[in-house]
Amino acid sequence: MTSILTGDIINSRKKSDAFWLQALKETLKTFGKSPNNWQVYRGDSFQLEIKKPEEALYAALKIKSHLKKTAEIDVRIGIGVGKTAYKDVNITESNGEAFINSGFAFDNYLKKQNLAIKTPWQDFDEEMNIALDLALLTIDSWTQNSAEVFNLSLENREATQKEIAKILGITQGRVSERQKRAGFEPIMNLETRFRKIIKQKISE
Repeated sequence: MTSILTGDIINSRKKSDAFWLQALKETLKTFGKSPNNWQVYRGDSFQLEIKKPEEALYAALKIKSHLKKTAEIDVRIGIGVGKTAYKDVNITESNGEAFINSGFAFDNYLKKQNLAIKTPWQDFDEEMNIALDLALLTIDSWTQNSAEVFNLSLENREATQKEIAKILGITQGRVSERQKRAGFEPIMNLETRFRKIIKQKISE
């Protein structure tokens, strides 16, 4: 089992290509090397493989928060979970269940929401896509400051608010306020739930 994220930049033409493309590649590079692990194609689209499916939502949240804090731009992401039938040197030339599911989520579910998932387990998809739709009420409204605090808190889960405040040069109270506005705790509770169920499904 693996997971594939298929995404594209929302309203990419309204921003400088060089600016958001650099931000996108910066965060994709943290997950591996191109073109084997990720690849940008058609100008504003990308595919990324997360080999541990339980980490797919974490990756999507990291990408979305990084782009919003760096380039003030959003991204649509369809997550697909499943098996890989053929693995090419270029990820966009590979295929299998995970790729098909990712493409299905991207082409169908993202007409209604900016982040969705398709897996071999229909009951999980129904529950998780409703939960993601609710989470997006907050995520889609992130300001640059909210996204920055979310991204930093996501990448440094053990860090205290005081430590995050020191990094950003703001007060602990401001960090707390921004985490609340970003919905950090409830969204991370969802991410934890996502991990737990995916692991259970794979082990069945």
